Amino acid sequence: MDYTSTIFLRQRWLDERLVFEGNTSITLDPRLVQLLWVPDTYIVDSKKSFLHDVTVDNRLVRLYSNGTVLYALRITTTVACNMDLTKYPMDRQTCKLQLESWGYNDKDLVYKWMRGNDSVRGMDNLQLAQYTVEKYYINITTGMDETGTYPRPTLYFVLKRNIIYFILETYIPSSLLVVLSWISFWISRTSVPARTCFGVTTVLSMTTILMGSRSTLPTANCIKAIDVYLGICFAFIFGALLEYAVTHYCSEKHAARKEREKKIPPEEWQDNAVILVNNECKEMTKEDKIDNNLKSEIGTNHFKVNLGFWLKIREQLNMSISFFTVGNPENIDHYSRVAFPLLFLIVNLFYWLYYL
Repeated sequence: MDYTSTIFLRQRWLDERLVFEGNTSITLDPRLVQLLWVPDTYIVDSKKSFLHDVTVDNRLVRLYSNGTVLYALRITTTVACNMDLTKYPMDRQTCKLQLESWGYNDKDLVYKWMRGNDSVRGMDNLQLAQYTVEKYYINITTGMDETGTYPRPTLYFVLKRNIIYFILETYIPSSLLVVLSWISFWISRTSVPARTCFGVTTVLSMTTILMGSRSTLPTANCIKAIDVYLGICFAFIFGALLEYAVTHYCSEKHAARKEREKKIPPEEWQDNAVILVNNECKEMTKEDKIDNNLKSEIGTNHFKVNLGFWLKIREQLNMSISFFTVGNPENIDHYSRVAFPLLFLIVNLFYWLYYL
């Protein structure tokens, strides 16, 4: 949240007390600046600054015959710059360099840029490792303080981050890991070690990229664009691992269901229930036949009603379970070969359209 810059600060003002005859200028010894009036300019939001003094103090004091004083300094300063990293690394940051008088308010001192936007030089040829200077402009703002109102000559410059480094370092490796995880869809579902190895390896590799990005990328109190992309890639890789878990589970259930159908016919227990009902009727004694006919008929009807009720519940449960049961587990891999790449392309399309 800051930038470091070396600047040549040139200030010019008119002091009528220093008028002398002639049409020339005099370069004074920098130590004589203590005998002159100079504006008490400082850099707002500066964290750390220093004047260069090798081999001598890098100062220039030049006096003109009409009383104009030119005072130049070479300063290296680290200035705070509040950044919005929501779209990092596709972000643009607007930073500013503000100058202000420490003790003279707007009634005592007025700042002006001598040549307008041309007063700032060197920004067009500036080369940075991660940024490109898109534009810059100047303005005169006002700083409010308890002691008064102070003028602020301000330089604004817009920095665009170069994304090519992050594409080569993070985006391409994470995308290739996602594509690598799809290879498991073409491996036979009976090859448990091979498919498990693919899934676990890609998940661990993606975790390594996530940990590496967390240690190298800036820390911010927001979710960055690169964090979103890495999260998407991790979700797809983890989803490919879960896909095999589902496929393997469905294959086992499918095989077990076939074995059960071979051993036990589906309606065997229903026939047994009907036989039990008939046996109960036959075992009644002749002496109680008249008295128990009515009871037997009522009990049988009641049993049949309950039996029908439970049969309907079982049918509904079977229908519900069959809705979530995969008839052919091989179809899961067939559908995944198309669904995963297609969904990944769609998510990438929305991602880049939103952040770019």
